[in-house]
Amino acid sequence: MDRRRPRTRIVLLAFLAALWLGAVLARLSYLQIYCYSDYQARARRQQQRVVEVSPRRGGLYDRNLRELAMSVSLDSCFAVPVEIADPAMVARLIAGVLKIPQEEIEERLNSSKSFVWIARKLPLEKTVRIQALNLRGVYFQKEFQRSYPKGSLAAHLLGYVDIDDRGLGGIEYGFDEQLRIRGGKMLVMADARRRWYERRGSEAGTAASLVLTIDENIQYIAEKELAAAIARTQARAGTIIVQDPNTGELLAVANWPVFNPNTASTSPADARMDRAVSALYEPGSTFKIVTVAAALEEGLTRADELIDCQMGAIFIGKHRIRDHKPFGVLSVSQVISNSSDVGAIKLGLRLGAPKFYQYIRAFGFGAPTGIELPGETRGILRRVEAWSPISIGAVSMGQEVGVTPLQLAGAISAIANGGMLLRPRVVREMRRGAQLIAPRSDLLPADTPRRVIRPETAATMRRMLEGVVLEGTGKRAKLEGYTAGGKTGTAQKIDPSSRRYSLRNYIASFVGFAPVNTPAITVLVVLDSPVGGHHGGEVAAPFFRTVAQQTLAYLRVTPDVPLSSTAQSSQRPREKVADDTDLSDFDPAQILDSREQSAPQTGEESSGKPSQTTATLILESEDGVSVPAFAGQTVRAFIEECVRLGLNPVPVGSGVAVEQAPQAGARVRPGSRIVVRFANGAEYQTVAEKGN
Repeated sequence: MDRRRPRTRIVLLAFLAALWLGAVLARLSYLQIYCYSDYQARARRQQQRVVEVSPRRGGLYDRNLRELAMSVSLDSCFAVPVEIADPAMVARLIAGVLKIPQEEIEERLNSSKSFVWIARKLPLEKTVRIQALNLRGVYFQKEFQRSYPKGSLAAHLLGYVDIDDRGLGGIEYGFDEQLRIRGGKMLVMADARRRWYERRGSEAGTAASLVLTIDENIQYIAEKELAAAIARTQARAGTIIVQDPNTGELLAVANWPVFNPNTASTSPADARMDRAVSALYEPGSTFKIVTVAAALEEGLTRADELIDCQMGAIFIGKHRIRDHKPFGVLSVSQVISNSSDVGAIKLGLRLGAPKFYQYIRAFGFGAPTGIELPGETRGILRRVEAWSPISIGAVSMGQEVGVTPLQLAGAISAIANGGMLLRPRVVREMRRGAQLIAPRSDLLPADTPRRVIRPETAATMRRMLEGVVLEGTGKRAKLEGYTAGGKTGTAQKIDPSSRRYSLRNYIASFVGFAPVNTPAITVLVVLDSPVGGHHGGEVAAPFFRTVAQQTLAYLRVTPDVPLSSTAQSSQRPREKVADDTDLSDFDPAQILDSREQSAPQTGEESSGKPSQTTATLILESEDGVSVPAFAGQTVRAFIEECVRLGLNPVPVGSGVAVEQAPQAGARVRPGSRIVVRFANGAEYQTVAEKGN
């Protein structure tokens, strides 16, 4: 018997055991080292679910830091279906609260075992009702919802967001990356049976906020007047732009139709279109400012040069172009003030197509303005090589060229500010809390103003455009207390069916600035397809006047002309005034108040009856306006009431009204400035206590 066989078997067994152990260790090493990441990811997918939640979005403010867009905290309802014993019953109960079909909720509950959204961003009342049901497997998670406290105010400029707070239009879309912080998440943990046992939330950080150039009050004025224009003219659409011509900053951008960004999904796409930057139209006679400015700049004409307008008809090639009325010999200034097509065409022919094209491009047409708003179009301007024999005549009077309202406002601003074309701006700065993190210069590429015409040419154009308002087609744009210049426009629209100019649909417009020598604002009014009257001087110029009048008063721009004698005599209390008295700053409300306060307190007055002097003043001011009591009102309510009464509101501060001048009950002439100081919190409480 061989004694070595047991030893051999032991060695063999040990070898096999070592080999098996080595294989196990190798497999474990492979799984733990090389496959670790893959298996860990699989485990996480089985045990965890990461759900995106809406973080707090950065705010949007007007130039005075009034909040235009904010984020509010709401509850979103979700369910863990594996914990729900009777999905049909849960679906029936929740459907009764949410007013949606039961089948829709059941379908959601059956779509997953670990997590499903039931309803996002619920109102408090519905959240309380669902919580009161005390349903197992139904939970709530805090999310933020975008809110626009001013409703439709500046809706096209601000834009709107979707259910996940992603920007879909306007500033919300253009600056979505800065306004929306990534990383708002909810982590749901499940066991091996996919039962939810833990939930964790991750902080998303603080998003940046934007301070815009628009002014809430001027925006309100523009939108109110645009709504009045649409109601009066029955136009299909319209735009009003108010711009600071010296900086390029937009103070207001109003569009019609309007929509409420809080419920943007229920509005048609046409209502959400920002026409100020996206709508193309032939500008018509407003484009003559480019034609005349270019001819003046090239030294091809003078303001006082006489031009034979040939009784309203001119031939270009084989085409006869007729004026809107027959004119004989007109000066260049009268060509502008009377809006003569023939006169403009003759100046365009002097320029020649190549030079004229250069000036059109220099004024910013045919290229995007570079504003921070999405969806801007470059306009339509064919290369000069593609112009037909009659193109120079058509372009001279504003045809065969497509512009946006913003481009035209920028061109007139260049004339107003002395010949410099500025990039329009709508964002002033970026902030995080109270900290400034990006001034305007960091938000956009460096922009150097481009000189289009010499200051002397711009000054000549301003005087000529003032003539449009004083004695030309824009008389209805004349302001009270301020000089103004501008240009009317009436352009035929293209009929889509015939591809010819329509005989019924027009674009009526007026673009201008005020005051003439020191322009503070540029205002553009465009009305698409007004019914009945369709001339720019007839339907658009009056709304330039109302917008500019209120805006200049709100900005406290010093009047540069005295009130007309007719207006003074009809609006002031009748009294004998020395011939050399300065009446430029006359305020009838102040005189009326001071006389009432200084009148002797006779027995008749103490009995509650007015004195003879006071009674006479009140009687003679009956056609004036009685100043309401504004104490405790908001800025918006104050402005609405003033605009309704025809007064010029001048709010100071924010919060609620605490002081006003003139006092409540005083009678003032229409258009008078009403100054109201607003205060918040403790200051308002102190004033209120003093009043009591």
